[in-house]
Amino acid sequence: MRIGELLVRHQSLSVEALDAALEEQGERGGLLGQLLIHAKAVDELALAKALAEQAGCEFREQIDANAIPDELLDRLPLSFARARSVLPLERREDGSVVVVLADPFDLSVVSDLQLMLEAPLVTEVATETLITASANNAYDRATRLAEDAAEGLEESHAEDEEEFAIQDILDAEDEAPIIRFVHSILSQAVRERASDIHVEPFEREVAVRFRVDGVLREVVRPPKAAQSSIISRIKVMSGLNIAEKRLPQDGRIRLKRAGRDIDIRVSTVPTSHGERVVMRLLDRSAVLKPLDELGFEADLMEQVGRLIRRSHGIILVTGPTGSGKTTTLYGCLSKINSPDKNILTIEDPVEYQLQGVGQVPVNPKINLTFASGLRAFLRQDPDVIMVGEIRDKDTAEIAIQASLTGHLVLSTIHTNDAASAMTRLVDMGVETFLVASSLAGVLAQRLVRTVCDDCAETKPLGEAACRELGVDAALHAGKPVREGKGCIACQHTGYRGRRAIYELLMVDDRVREMVLANADAARVKHAAREAGMKTLREDGLSKILKGETTVAEVCRVTTEEAVLD
Repeated sequence: MRIGELLVRHQSLSVEALDAALEEQGERGGLLGQLLIHAKAVDELALAKALAEQAGCEFREQIDANAIPDELLDRLPLSFARARSVLPLERREDGSVVVVLADPFDLSVVSDLQLMLEAPLVTEVATETLITASANNAYDRATRLAEDAAEGLEESHAEDEEEFAIQDILDAEDEAPIIRFVHSILSQAVRERASDIHVEPFEREVAVRFRVDGVLREVVRPPKAAQSSIISRIKVMSGLNIAEKRLPQDGRIRLKRAGRDIDIRVSTVPTSHGERVVMRLLDRSAVLKPLDELGFEADLMEQVGRLIRRSHGIILVTGPTGSGKTTTLYGCLSKINSPDKNILTIEDPVEYQLQGVGQVPVNPKINLTFASGLRAFLRQDPDVIMVGEIRDKDTAEIAIQASLTGHLVLSTIHTNDAASAMTRLVDMGVETFLVASSLAGVLAQRLVRTVCDDCAETKPLGEAACRELGVDAALHAGKPVREGKGCIACQHTGYRGRRAIYELLMVDDRVREMVLANADAARVKHAAREAGMKTLREDGLSKILKGETTVAEVCRVTTEEAVLD
């Protein structure tokens, strides 16, 4: 039977949709299955099952990427596997190889596979999405996971520490397991969406930890004897001086993992038990999220939209390190980016490339700082300027002067909440009248982990949770909320991914008067709340009630709010 007839017979496709797709195929050509998926007449799963039945093949719903032998992966390049949606699964006792394909009728691919694998094939069918994800996971293992590589280190460094210390770290026999271990750590970190890797030496052991969704988790403990070689390997990859172990150093690694371009910032500091290394991972292939996908409520989105379309003034985004401030600023720039605007940014470092935006990286070695770059920008006829961070009085004053001379300036500052940003500028030495006249709005934000959809369960919001949040139990107790039980997909944490919660302080006449009167942050915040500002915790509550996050998460990232209140 033809593929369309099979889909109709299994009630996955209507006759009308099939006729429409056949007509389009007659006009434009192409594969019928792809046309049906593009028209959303059938889903990928139904099409794959129909193809399997048509070809007389087994249909495979799941693939265990960890069970695929390395010898099969070595014969098949990852680029070929992903481009042709194929993957070898196992070698049987009779010498044949089981392969899974998205299109079992592509005879050229089958022929190529036979040549590469040098064996007769047993073909099975799976969805293209499953094959691609499984291929990435299988090849991204880098032959071994961190735990397996650590075992290899144990075997190759069985000698005592004194012996190991005098060995040449570039010796080929010792270097191979070190390379495998470091590469497996990097691969596993990318696969688990880690933002940071910590290599921490202690007196008798070394710990490797990943920060995933803002929370640190220990991954592996390699042998203490391998410590120097591991750190030297990382330093060689990042272009650092391996002989200098007494001073902090900063470097960078660029690499690809499963087709993803990863930029890694490396920082080393000397401790009493050896050098400590922290690597910050930045996925350059990740697509920047538009502003309306970052977690803004509808009314807040409207206010932010009005702010970023102003012709002049300063907009500050505030929050601790790693709270998503840069992502929000990029979202703002993308929203207002157009051919009729000249947008310039100075950043440390440039994290994402924005089409049509002039981006300058800070370089302290040649005295290119935020302040000097910002000063130069004023001679570049800008409409919008983004400054990575306001760290000192000099940068703050130049940014304010730029905003007062008809430029929109976006920047970040480190404070606990929105109201504290103004007092922070005054503390830097900026005159109160300059702060009051230039500041348009301050957006405070935090990142909360979102509930894992695979293991989420619904339960009523308890009175104790309401008290912890500081909300009226009579209004909210008993409302349905979600929590994750923990599963393989979320590393048994109950959370997968993150979302921002916000607090937007609009600088109106009353707030300006309070700034001019040197009012403290608590009074400014009180006035802003009377004017309708939702606090971080209140915005968090709305996301709890939507089932996006939990009470524990919101309380974890907004602990200081209760003190300010």
